[in-house]
Order: sequence, then C-alpha cells, then structure tokens
Amino acid sequence: MANVQFYDVILKPLVTEKSMSGMADKEYTFLVHPEANKTMIKEAVEKMFDGVKVARVNTINCEGKAKRQGRGPLGKTARTKKAIVKLTEDSKDIEVFAGL
Repeated sequence: MANVQFYDVILKPLVTEKSMSGMADKEYTFLVHPEANKTMIKEAVEKMFDGVKVARVNTINCEGKAKRQGRGPLGKTARTKKAIVKLTEDSKDIEVFAGL
C-alpha cells in the first residue's frame, strides 16, 4: 500500500452482539482496509483515539459471498478484512463505542 494515511486504514467500527460483548475486556472490532497489516492498524488506532494503547491486533480476512441475480451468472460480493484490537489495562476506552 503506497502512501496510505492512518485515517484510510480503519474504515468503520463493527457493531455486532459478539463485538459488543468483547468491549468488557477492552476488545474492539473494526472493518479495515484489505491490504492493511497489523502494525498499520495498531498505529492508526493509537493516532485516531487519544490515550489509547494497543496490546495486540488480530486480523480476519473474509472472502466475498457468492451471489446471483435471477438466472444470470454467479458473482461475488467484495472481500473485507476485520481487525480485533485488544487494549492495555491502563488504556482509556474508545469513545466511539461509549454510547452503545
């Protein structure tokens, strides 16, 4: 990825039942750029949110689902990448998820 800024790495927070249960343990889930690596994700989270320190990052590559319209040819939806970010114990919580 050539010349990618930190605000291009994290696309949006992922809010599901499973991701909300992980917030008690300071684990937050984000949808990230498919070509971003773990160090880019760690730096982006620490720069975007003040007072946040990242302990570890786990990533998951999700392939696109097979879809078809009518009797036409089989196509695929876009592939995505998720990142589960674990914060340190002395870190502040992320404000985006505070009101949920």
